[in-house]
Amino acid sequence: MRYLAWLFALPLLAHAAGEGAWQASSIGVTLNHRGVAASSAPLASSQPVNGLMTLVAWRYELNGPTPAGLIVRLCSQTRCVALDGQSGTTLGFTGVPATEPLRFVWEVPGGGRLMPALKVQSNQVIVNYRQPAQNG
Repeated sequence: MRYLAWLFALPLLAHAAGEGAWQASSIGVTLNHRGVAASSAPLASSQPVNGLMTLVAWRYELNGPTPAGLIVRLCSQTRCVALDGQSGTTLGFTGVPATEPLRFVWEVPGGGRLMPALKVQSNQVIVNYRQPAQNG
C-alpha cells in the first residue's frame, strides 16, 4: 500500500510545482552467471516530453533472494547512478534530457553460475522533469 501512495504522489507533486512527470515499467531480466551484466528494456515516456530531469524515483522487485554483492545501476544514455536498495529516489540525472530512456543494469561480481538465478520481476521509474524557462 505504501508503494501505491509513492507511485501516485510523485507525479502529482511534480504537476503542482509546474513541472512534468512520466512513468514507465517493464518486466525484469534473469541473470544466470556472475561477472555478466544484464540490462532491462529501455524505460521511456510514452508521450513526447520537453525538459530536463530533476528527481527520479525507482523501484524493482526480485523473485527470490538477493545474491550477495548484487550491483544495480540505473542508466541514461549519458550517465549511470548506483542504486542502494529496491526503491528510492535520486537527483543523479538532474539536467539530463527527459526524453532519454533509462535502463536498469544488473551485475553480480565474480565468476560462475548463480544458484539460484537472479530473477527480476519488475522495473519501474518515475521521472520528474522541469521544462526550460521561456524567454519573453
